[in-house]
Amino acid sequence: MADRRSIHGADYQRMGADYLQQRQLKSGAAGWVLLAGLGVAYVISGDFAGWNFGLAEGGWGGLLIATVLMAIMYTAMVFGLAELASALPVAGAGYGFARRALGPLAGFATGTAILIEYVIAPAAIVVFIGGYVEALGLFGLTNSWPVYLACYALFVGVHLYGVGEALKLMFGITAIAVVALAVFVIAMIPQFDPSNLFDIEPTAAAGASEFLPFGFAGVIAAFVYGIWFFLAVEGVPLAAEEARDPKRDMPRGIIAAMMVLLVFAALMLLTAPGGAGSSAIAESDNPLPEALRAAYDGNTWMADFVNYAGLAGLVASFFSIVFAYSRQLFALSRAGYLPRWLSRTSTRKTPYLALIVPGTIGFLLAAITQDGALLINIAVFGATVSYVLMMLSHIVLRRREPDLHRPYRTPGGVVTTGIALVLAAGAVVATFFVDEKAAGITALIFVAALAYFWFYSRHNLVADAPEEEFEAIGRAEAELAD
Repeated sequence: MADRRSIHGADYQRMGADYLQQRQLKSGAAGWVLLAGLGVAYVISGDFAGWNFGLAEGGWGGLLIATVLMAIMYTAMVFGLAELASALPVAGAGYGFARRALGPLAGFATGTAILIEYVIAPAAIVVFIGGYVEALGLFGLTNSWPVYLACYALFVGVHLYGVGEALKLMFGITAIAVVALAVFVIAMIPQFDPSNLFDIEPTAAAGASEFLPFGFAGVIAAFVYGIWFFLAVEGVPLAAEEARDPKRDMPRGIIAAMMVLLVFAALMLLTAPGGAGSSAIAESDNPLPEALRAAYDGNTWMADFVNYAGLAGLVASFFSIVFAYSRQLFALSRAGYLPRWLSRTSTRKTPYLALIVPGTIGFLLAAITQDGALLINIAVFGATVSYVLMMLSHIVLRRREPDLHRPYRTPGGVVTTGIALVLAAGAVVATFFVDEKAAGITALIFVAALAYFWFYSRHNLVADAPEEEFEAIGRAEAELAD
């Protein structure tokens, strides 16, 4: 019978060495370059599709303002996460940070929000993959659900084989996607005309103009799509237990990834609507090939190349976020916040159930809704809630544990993460402006998960889990200091 103890209203169990022996990840699989590649891979699909819906919500000016604000938020947040990941290098990442700073309930809330983001985002991405495949006329498909099924089966299967192999393959796929973006930008530069940016007719909304055709409200509505340029880069710390030297490699990897993503976002936001016209791509599931066709008055080899290679970008993000959701679910279940059986690992040290179960859910969501924009909104709501809690965690830990060993320290300290916190809170509010239904559905899922924690899992937490051990060590150190 496992020993039990109670801390701050939560009952803990000691499970013994066998429990953790069955729940081990492969350490030393990734250096900082692979981690940076992972960060870029998480997000790169957002350059190929999704962001352009912001043109339909806010026009080019509205999307520009939203993207700049979200770029500031993500950059500030990445600096904060680099510090947290170097100080607390565990697979739970955001859940582990919030657990240490704010307690079990906030830790679970953060992990749940991240899990919602990472389970839903691949479903949105696979819808866009289907859109690219249909645009190419491959396989004679008139419905994309077989594409969704093939993607989940193939790429979950690669992750089941092993993390080292998966990350290396992901890095190669991401490199192809980067080449596609470079070809696209070079092809669009000669077609660039500033007037194309503002070809959406102004409405009668308050503050509407050529720059802001949907008025001031359009800026708020475009927040969700400005986020899509960067969504999921915060997942790099989820690889902490599989990194070679997480205290050193985590900050380098996540910051390098963010710098690359800032460049990509600026290039896409300028060249795609600037060459083709904002109205031409505002509601497209495959905007980059359509932008090339609009700019060059018909099909070109460049459009076909970007269409085919663009699949690599979508696949890279899909592939890498599958990794992210499995590690977040693994950490939460290993610690007892979710059913423990989900955290079992195979002989190849991959969390097979944490890969398969969310993958099944994601496939069903994609096949049933076939609505990438709706799924984006749900994923973004979960993401922004987690950002608020993670930035609050950074601020609380800086105040409450100033002597915590921090191999990397955030430039600007709590001022930097305070800026990210305010912008993240604004982004949470903005999700309700874009899609009340999506935000409402996500909020209900969130509340149901919290109820599960309150009535069941908080009485069955595992004290031996690394995130819980970190918290126990921190508490003991604080008591000794007193």
